[in-house]
Amino acid sequence: MYRAVTRQIEVTVEPNFLPGRSSVDKGQYFWSYTIVITNTGAETVQLRTRHWIITDATGRKQEVRGEGVVGEQPVLAPGERFEYTSGVPLPTASGFMSGRYQMVNESGERFEIDVPTFSLDSPDNRRVLN
Repeated sequence: MYRAVTRQIEVTVEPNFLPGRSSVDKGQYFWSYTIVITNTGAETVQLRTRHWIITDATGRKQEVRGEGVVGEQPVLAPGERFEYTSGVPLPTASGFMSGRYQMVNESGERFEIDVPTFSLDSPDNRRVLN
């Protein structure tokens, strides 16, 4: 599991390779990832936007920006958590993702929190050591 904490908001990520949705012969690899956002602070916050940087094994980067996550802009009171699962395809057997969420608190202050960089690895990703 990967973990980051920014301004008393914890984000954990658990990636999972999905062989049933992947096709090694066609160079298509697919992962799901489950994210849990926990507000351990004293103020209510809302997740407004997301920004992902997805990097495959060749170093090719793709940026994804959008409103909320999985169609929602969750509001988290102190002690509350929000969990969701999404997915990502890659043309290579490995890669990684990093990201940030833009949040807003009750007084209207906008700030960003980190999503921990996490690795996308498949069983087909065989590393050769020389």
